[in-house]
Amino acid sequence: MLLRLLIGLVDSSRRHALIHFLGGLLLAAFSAWYCLSGHIGVSTDTDLLFKSSLPWRQRAVELNKAFPQFRDLLVAVVQARIPEEADATANQLAAALSKDKEHFLTVRRPDASPFLQKEGMLFLSVPKLTTLMDQTIDAQPFIGQLVADPSSRGLFSALSLLGMGVTKGDADLTPYLTSIEGFHKSMVEALDGKPRPLSWQSLLGGGIGDLAGPYRFVLVQPKQDYGKLEPGGAATDAMRKVIADLEFVKSGDAQVRITGQIALADEEFATVAEGAVEGLVISVVLITLWLFLALHTWRLIIPALLTLFLGLLLTGLFAALAVGTLNLVSVGFAVLFVGIAVDFAIQFSVRYREYRFETGDAAAALTETARRVGIQIMIASFATAAGFLAFVPTDFAGVAELGLIAGGGMILAFICTMAFLPAAITLFRPRGESAEVGFRWAARLDPVVVRFRYTILLVFALLTIAAVASAPFLVFDSDPLATKNPKTEAMRTLRDLINNPLTNPYTIDILAPSASAAAALIEPLEKLPSVDSALSINTFVPKDQAQKLALIADANGLLAATLAPRSPAAPITAGDIRLAAKTALAQIEPALPKLPADHPLGKIADDLKRMQKAPDNVLMAMNTSLTRFLPDQLDHLRLGLSAEPVALATIPPDFARDWLLPDGRARVQVNPKADYHSPAGLRTFVEQVRSVAPNAGGSAVTIQATSDTITGSFEQAAIYALIAITILLGLLLRRVLDVLLVLMPLLLSSLLTLLVAVWLPLHLNFANIIALPLLLGVGVSFNIYFVMNWRAGADHPLGSATARAVLFSALTTGTAFGSLWLSAHPGTASMGELLLISLACTLLATLVFIPATLAALRQPTRALEHTSI
Repeated sequence: MLLRLLIGLVDSSRRHALIHFLGGLLLAAFSAWYCLSGHIGVSTDTDLLFKSSLPWRQRAVELNKAFPQFRDLLVAVVQARIPEEADATANQLAAALSKDKEHFLTVRRPDASPFLQKEGMLFLSVPKLTTLMDQTIDAQPFIGQLVADPSSRGLFSALSLLGMGVTKGDADLTPYLTSIEGFHKSMVEALDGKPRPLSWQSLLGGGIGDLAGPYRFVLVQPKQDYGKLEPGGAATDAMRKVIADLEFVKSGDAQVRITGQIALADEEFATVAEGAVEGLVISVVLITLWLFLALHTWRLIIPALLTLFLGLLLTGLFAALAVGTLNLVSVGFAVLFVGIAVDFAIQFSVRYREYRFETGDAAAALTETARRVGIQIMIASFATAAGFLAFVPTDFAGVAELGLIAGGGMILAFICTMAFLPAAITLFRPRGESAEVGFRWAARLDPVVVRFRYTILLVFALLTIAAVASAPFLVFDSDPLATKNPKTEAMRTLRDLINNPLTNPYTIDILAPSASAAAALIEPLEKLPSVDSALSINTFVPKDQAQKLALIADANGLLAATLAPRSPAAPITAGDIRLAAKTALAQIEPALPKLPADHPLGKIADDLKRMQKAPDNVLMAMNTSLTRFLPDQLDHLRLGLSAEPVALATIPPDFARDWLLPDGRARVQVNPKADYHSPAGLRTFVEQVRSVAPNAGGSAVTIQATSDTITGSFEQAAIYALIAITILLGLLLRRVLDVLLVLMPLLLSSLLTLLVAVWLPLHLNFANIIALPLLLGVGVSFNIYFVMNWRAGADHPLGSATARAVLFSALTTGTAFGSLWLSAHPGTASMGELLLISLACTLLATLVFIPATLAALRQPTRALEHTSI
């Protein structure tokens, strides 16, 4: 019944060729119009790749909803020569971006909270705070001079006091050595014509600035356009323009790099697109070459390409109707369709050439092709579709959507092959064949395979055993960063942050019912071997406050008058600087004999001498470099000495909002130790934390859950696909042996691919694992052709037209997919590499294992008359 329908369809396409051909073109035009008129779109939102019903996705959604300020971020990471330049650069950037409402929704500097600036000393340990307060009190005379005159004039006056103290024998300069060396270095740079601001925070801050680490951050939530390849591209470009104009960036003293979820995603899309046009051109040229070698005439090549093009457009129409908006995985359906569906057109066309040679008549050749090949292509397309559709019920929505579109596309490709391709062949009128279509050289290999069939099967058996033994060594790299280009700015920056324990983004977030519940989690979490620290809102209520506040109050009592703001000193001139330098030199030189020869105060004396002959502009530049950040540091010191008791209730709401929700729930952030940044370590970290807090979420949990979801989906789909293909083959082939003959090479090619991947080695990752369903589709198609020919009585498989079609179909598919190997994107390149490996293993199984296996079996009763296929 099916055979008669297929023969009738092909005969109708031949007899009414113009109607079928024009009808196909009209369908293609309508499909293109429908898709291009806005009925199909592409979303680059990675949240769409997984079903929202997954528990880990629900926790992620809950955390994103509770703390929206942490999602969809562009993160500007500022690093500078000195802390003040980093702070100034970050402040200037935040101020400029806040004014740009066209590109940015929110702009924050969480590390510049006034709360931390005021209460920062309370977070020092008691011994460190005691040392800082003692040093600050000892420096009271020095600080007094700077407060009275925050210029180089005041600084030189303060240095004069040090010289006088040494001369009188009542000054110990040991606590000042670092500061004096810093003054000297800054003076020398300015006198050499390369002035750079002096860091007063490093000299007087007592290490408070070190608590924040080497980086400053500006967190930006940009406006995104999900209809573009780089949704945050416009905002990123606007940010880069602002960065380029920042003072310390232009001077080279500060560096601002951009990372964050948005930057990483955008750079990944850009990397994938890089070289795509060149790769497409090369692929088209090579595919055309393979088609020419397979079909020998443009009169068959153009019909095959038109059939492929029609099927692709109809699949696009199906995607628009069934899905509407494609995700980052399903958008690749076109490459997948071309790579597999081209096989149907090649099989039909090559076999048509064979029967044209046998019959000498075009009409009879088309009918014979339908009779002998139609069922084979139908089974191949249906089995391939079943393999793809097996992904639909999985939790990996990205591949589930791709499976739906690709499965439907295989059916449409079959229909186009049977209903449109015969019409196109009829209209293009290819000439008759002058020689057999199969490979003459390969025909000589058929007896060799028959003779050594058992040896060949033994070799494959040994390879199978080796593959099974190697299976435990196949590595799945669950690190999503492994598929990204490590050379991009966002990736290099992220790697730097990961290597710093203060900025590692692989954290876990726990949403506790209350602040007290969050506090109760800290101790058991920090006892876990993988945990470096656990933070909550309670972390910002300093310990030992009474003792620390007493130390600060004592220091403030002694320093308050000294630090009290004064009336501005008279504007300084170059003459004032020379005079102040001369005066200071007169006080320092008498002290030098009492100091070691290499003492930094002696270097200061040399600098003061040089100033007498320095040009005015050099002296004024030196004044700026020495005192640029002095007023700010004096303000910070005043603010720090005004610290007050901190309780949960006194923490400012804007700061607390990162840790505490209006309904009372509190966030706990858990940071891993440096030894747990690898995929295996991250899994251990997540498992240990979830043993304490089963409802944990955050980036580390999401990464691990994503890995489990993807691998679980592919395992589930593989089982579904195997069952579906087996049932389908059983219904259509109706012989257990034939079903096994189709599935055995498929299993063998999978094991050989695994073996090669282990030996290379090639790790599986989130990108190249998508190659597995493609292997399934190609392998099923190739195997079906040979097994059904054997069942029909063919006994020379390698010299047949089928072998020619399979080889050039594989070359065409390999070219389409292999070009991915040249991609600048590591994930795409690894997918191309795995595809080529799997395709080579599939060919080996199809062209060597199947002929050897068939030769070892008894020739079946011929269902059809003997042919030379």
